Amino acid sequence: MGKTQFDLNPHVLEKFLQKSSKEFTKKDIIDFVIANDIEMVNFRYVGGDGRLKSLNFVINNLEYLDQILTTGERVDGSSLFSFIGSGSSDLYVVPRYSTAFVNPFEEVPTLDILCSYYDNEGKPLESSPEYVLRKAHAEFKKATGFTFKALGELEYYVIADKEENKLFPAVDQKGYHESAPFANFEFIRTEAMRLIAMCGGKIKYGHSEVGNFMDEKYYYEQQEIEFLPCEAENAVDQLVIAKWILRKLCNDYGVNLSLAPKITVGKAGSGLHIHMMLEKDGKNMMVKDNKLSDDAKKMIAGILDLAGALTAFGNTIPTSYLRLVPHQEAPTNICWGDRNRSVLIRVPLGWTGGLSMIHDANPQDKSEMKLGDSKQTVEIRSGDGSADLYLYMAAIIVAAQHGIQMKDSLELAEKLYVNVNIFKEENKDKLAQLKALPASCFESADALNAKREYFEKNGIFQAGLIDKTIEKLKLYDDLNLSEKLYGKNDEIYELVMKYLHTM
Repeated sequence: MGKTQFDLNPHVLEKFLQKSSKEFTKKDIIDFVIANDIEMVNFRYVGGDGRLKSLNFVINNLEYLDQILTTGERVDGSSLFSFIGSGSSDLYVVPRYSTAFVNPFEEVPTLDILCSYYDNEGKPLESSPEYVLRKAHAEFKKATGFTFKALGELEYYVIADKEENKLFPAVDQKGYHESAPFANFEFIRTEAMRLIAMCGGKIKYGHSEVGNFMDEKYYYEQQEIEFLPCEAENAVDQLVIAKWILRKLCNDYGVNLSLAPKITVGKAGSGLHIHMMLEKDGKNMMVKDNKLSDDAKKMIAGILDLAGALTAFGNTIPTSYLRLVPHQEAPTNICWGDRNRSVLIRVPLGWTGGLSMIHDANPQDKSEMKLGDSKQTVEIRSGDGSADLYLYMAAIIVAAQHGIQMKDSLELAEKLYVNVNIFKEENKDKLAQLKALPASCFESADALNAKREYFEKNGIFQAGLIDKTIEKLKLYDDLNLSEKLYGKNDEIYELVMKYLHTM
């Protein structure tokens, strides 16, 4: 029998079933369980705190397995979401077969499946973050004719005893793409990448990042794993699983890990950059005639127009705004540009220059090569590890649709285009013309309230969910926090530790 496209696929179920995960059926799951002597099933679902929850099942018999895969199970919604009261709190969690994966940590063969929430009438829970994203993408497809594809850049710090950095000490804030042994925890990153891929994550690459430093006790090393573009719902599912795998792996190795936006002042923070791509009939629509397309520019304009409100979902804790400061490769103002890391939305290189590079690098290879479809994306750089991933992606999609449908999108895009580093002294006049992002959770809440109609349109975000988001952000009472904490290192450290383990 000849090799198939799935034989190099690390996803255990896809390789075994010889089909894409989006085609998985209940029969496929049962067949895999029987053939691989799976003993347990875990239902997994994300709560209001953004963390992955678990419900464990021992497989008693085939009938019981069929039952839980068909009907799901009951859970207490009031313990999972703040917007659900205890008086009528029961919810159903129902498995989505396409998300099934073999748990890489359990000694007993175990299958995990992500679930969706349903109410007492069997309808999708309107304010469930996962369903909000599904609604946003469905409306986007209907209104624009495009599929919204996305990928995340997952940045994080590994935190260990400073003795771990003794033999081959890293150079402070010079960790970008460093290799072992100067990147002490490259082995954790590569193992995480392998496990994520086995669980269905489609990874582009991994590398060490700029940030590394030591304090009196600990060594901090920044890493990043970036994914491949896929439909928005799948992109978020992959990030959720990846975060769980990284934390579990670091716990097993006895080191700490944080996705927090800021560990200490003056050192690189961790973002959650989201790359976006418009697709129609399987073709990337971000480029036309080797230039960024008008549709891509319209999308950018819409996201910039609602950028302040987006921080309510992408930057949800006070330390988020210790990262969004000048000169730290994090955005502070609402603008966009090509290959420009001082802007909010960056247009990275997109391989529009043909095949001259590969031919120059390999003059001995005379074989015919094809460039394939455009890889062009655009990247929003404001979000961080505190983001509610489903709601943040949903909000970005709402903003993208807003831009595509907005009459003056192209004019706004032209107005907000910047081709210089806005933080340099000679560009201070340009900087002064640009609106600033919110500088606190408090301001972020006000920004969301001012633009809430766009998110509530078509029933994507429920009014109660917007209210709860605003209420939560306001409760931090962090207006002018950066100024209040300036020079107060002990108070900054205490705040960082409070939010070290974010969503």
